[in-house]
Amino acid sequence: MSQKLQPPRGTRDFYPEDMRLRTWLFDHFRTVANAYGFEEVDAPVVEHEDLFTRKAGEEIVDQLYHFELHGRRLALRPEMTPSIARMVMGRAGSLRLPLRWFTVTQNWRYERMTRGRRREHYQWNMDVWGEPRVTAEAELIAALFSLLDRLGLAGGEVKVRVSSRSLLEASLRSSVLADRPETFPALCVAIDKLDKIGRDAVIDLLTDTGGQVRLPRPDAIRVVDWLSLADIDAAGEGLPADTGPRAELRELFDWLDAYGLADRVEFDASIVRGLAYYTGIVFEAFDAARSLRAICGGGRYDRLLETLGGPAVPAVGFGFGDIVILDLLEDLERVPELRRNLDAVVFAFGDAERSQAIRLAAALRSEGQAVELALANAKLKRALADADRAGARRVYLLGPDEVARGIAVVRDLETGDQSEHRLST
Repeated sequence: MSQKLQPPRGTRDFYPEDMRLRTWLFDHFRTVANAYGFEEVDAPVVEHEDLFTRKAGEEIVDQLYHFELHGRRLALRPEMTPSIARMVMGRAGSLRLPLRWFTVTQNWRYERMTRGRRREHYQWNMDVWGEPRVTAEAELIAALFSLLDRLGLAGGEVKVRVSSRSLLEASLRSSVLADRPETFPALCVAIDKLDKIGRDAVIDLLTDTGGQVRLPRPDAIRVVDWLSLADIDAAGEGLPADTGPRAELRELFDWLDAYGLADRVEFDASIVRGLAYYTGIVFEAFDAARSLRAICGGGRYDRLLETLGGPAVPAVGFGFGDIVILDLLEDLERVPELRRNLDAVVFAFGDAERSQAIRLAAALRSEGQAVELALANAKLKRALADADRAGARRVYLLGPDEVARGIAVVRDLETGDQSEHRLST
């Protein structure tokens, strides 16, 4: 096949078996979101480019699928949060807070592809708007684990790692960024690459004299060393004991204990998230072996609406992609075998019986059954094989003798049992 007839690199075709798996996963997304009282919303896949370039972070700006049309700069959405923020701002005066909204959307990023990373992916987002306390983070993390449990991932197979951008910022502003606090967002973009490019490369980014951060090497090493901390008190060393970010982290773990989830969540200072709009607690989920990239990630972004010109509204949310979780389920041999949802095939032996077959198929469909009407005249052996391959539970056979008697022979394709079904007159 010509290269031009292939899907663009990083995108996917979804054949019927792929769609069954995608629908299965999305149904779990929606079931969990509904169980937690969230409502589904959606927005255009094309937005004004400026929506994604404000406070997003350099990396995602470089990854935009963008174009100009009739003098307007537009982009395919790389993520959903800015669009949700725009929607909240559009009705800021009339919405009842806190909001619990979720989305299941297609997103686009032109980035280097590795396992678990494509240029087009689907993502489940859950966001809470209007709640400043970490009770919102706890509820979202609980929903995340509800989804993982539904997918058959036992307690120790996925861990959520939690940190705090505000704790990192407070620590650095009292030390290496005391004179340059405005570089903190760029610093977060750099250190978020730690897992991807390694310690030495991150230090090089932080010390690059042509970059935005430009730290002395000893300070850059100090920053990267901070990321290795796995204890809240150690991460807050040198700050007042009642520092807000440290107290928030402790409160979050207390609430997670009430959910019965404390042993599935751990503090990890290296979690910073690469998007510049995050302001507080951030979190990511990983498989226990860390063999894959993050399954999902999120955090608090209390000032995002203000960057768009709206009022101050606290917010927190997460994004959960479809690719990494399916890779994990495949690695663990947990991908389900999903049959086609087909109740029956109706097969007429010839055109003389086709009118009765059409009426029978219509009657079965009116009862809510999924019915495939065989369109071609084929041999019985071929018809039975096709019905079995299609995943049908039953096949209705209408030959001359059956129609003359006013019945169809019903064969159960699992047991081989046969019965008769009276045709309507």
